[in-house]
Amino acid sequence: MLLLLFLLATSFLLPPGAQTMIIGGQDAEPHSRPYMAFLEIRGEENIRCGGFLLRDNVVLTAAHCNEGQITVVLGAHDITQTEKTQQRVAVRRKVPHPDFKRVPLGKGIELPINDLMLLQLKRPVTRKHSVRPIPLPSLGPTVKPGSMCSAAGWGSVSRHPEDLADTLQEVDLKVISVKSCSRKLDMSLEDFTEEILCAGDRGRAATFRGDSGGPLVCNGTVQGIVSCGRPNGSPPRIFTRITKFLPWIKKTLRNALRQGSISN
Repeated sequence: MLLLLFLLATSFLLPPGAQTMIIGGQDAEPHSRPYMAFLEIRGEENIRCGGFLLRDNVVLTAAHCNEGQITVVLGAHDITQTEKTQQRVAVRRKVPHPDFKRVPLGKGIELPINDLMLLQLKRPVTRKHSVRPIPLPSLGPTVKPGSMCSAAGWGSVSRHPEDLADTLQEVDLKVISVKSCSRKLDMSLEDFTEEILCAGDRGRAATFRGDSGGPLVCNGTVQGIVSCGRPNGSPPRIFTRITKFLPWIKKTLRNALRQGSISN
């Protein structure tokens, strides 16, 4: 039975003897994704999430990552090392979507809805080759089933949740229809809303624990946020569809700009 978790990360499993990488993926080229953010979260349990840089002092992530005090690391490849490219910044303010909730589907299963959160950093980062924002999608047509996208993160690198990646991992994922996604996940189609995007239809290619909040990137723009999926890390995975939340994101950023708390 499907048990949807709020993935505090995503990962990928390899065949025996292969080089360690995300399920069906590989090590990312260092700093090839300068928008990637690593979130250190200190609460009752120290956990990790991903995110991505929108403005010089704004990061977008998943609302279910709101579990404690957050420090954001930009410009990282190997998070176990103190790299010269890294910029560590504490979070000044967390703004989860006001309608974020976990919808019970029965038998202990919960589905995160409106799963996104803006993080205002205490200071702007310095833009370099290793640290740079990624553009939001336009309000036009959303990404369609069959589109090839990619996801990245420092989540689990096997089906053991504690086996977390040191270096940034990446994987290619195909977007699938919500109808196909609901069938593969053995869920009612009624449980899926327009805010949900599904990706992953082959082998073991997927995101997993520790990758939550990271981006699904299609044609150079971010289209989704890693949200949840089966507890064993198998595809498909569920993402928050960003185009459905553009009005809220832009309104929140405009209000913060007027208050002088957000960088252009």
